[in-house]
Amino acid sequence: MQNVLTQMNVQIANVISDLSGWTGQAIIRAILDGERHPAHLAALADPRVRATHEAIAQSLQGTWRPDLLFLLKQHVDLYDMYQRQIRECDQELERHLKTFAEKVRSDDSPTSTPAPNGATRPFTKRRTKAHPHFNLGAELHRISGVDLTRIDGIDVGVAHTVISEVGLDMSRWKTAGHFASWLGLCPNNKTSGDKGLGRATRPVANRATTALRIAATSLLKSRSYLGTQYRRLRTRLGAPKAITAMAHKLAVLVYRMLKFGQEYVDKGMQYYEDKHRQQQIRLLKKKAARLGLQIVA
Repeated sequence: MQNVLTQMNVQIANVISDLSGWTGQAIIRAILDGERHPAHLAALADPRVRATHEAIAQSLQGTWRPDLLFLLKQHVDLYDMYQRQIRECDQELERHLKTFAEKVRSDDSPTSTPAPNGATRPFTKRRTKAHPHFNLGAELHRISGVDLTRIDGIDVGVAHTVISEVGLDMSRWKTAGHFASWLGLCPNNKTSGDKGLGRATRPVANRATTALRIAATSLLKSRSYLGTQYRRLRTRLGAPKAITAMAHKLAVLVYRMLKFGQEYVDKGMQYYEDKHRQQQIRLLKKKAARLGLQIVA
């Protein structure tokens, strides 16, 4: 659809970032219905669009060639067909999840998670277009007994991918370390003749590993305990190693929640900062003691 609009010199991408959004689809379908006036098309824009109606109208002055309009209609029909297939997939997924035995009742699903200061904050994360057309989070909570989306960085899509890949039975892995090693998130100490050849993680083709790495990347701007830890690791080790380390951390949390049924509670940024400060003080005291000195607070 975007390529056809560009060929018609309709530069809507300059003012609307997502052509599949509400505004983009409204304008495209109005064009296919015969509307050509730029001002009338710009009036269909959602009020939340940052561009002004004048700027949108200027970007909608194109050459309405019949052959390109025909191609645009075909692409829109194909887009609608894919959307119908996605909805059918979601319906089949929902029916399949209903066949699993429940560990908690659906009405017991939590609506908030305690914050470090005693207040409550909603733990449900913003729904994206990639999320199914039903409450997938509630179904995953019902069959697993825990809500993995409480963990910062893990949304419904990541939780669904991890559960679909590893299952719900964590007894197959003796410890959380075995689970992380199976995911390929542990150092692979290569040796030959008692000589170390490298410690890079072994390559694995596992969708759960990829999902956890993506979840770790999303912690960059998270104002939470895990987000603060990831930013500190990223500064000290670099992005690739920090992503692997945080993906390992997330894998351990997922393992413990699924195996022991424990809920995750974020301790907050300040808790991590205080913990890191106390650790640095202990290291300084040890170094001072080796030099025959004593630190006085």
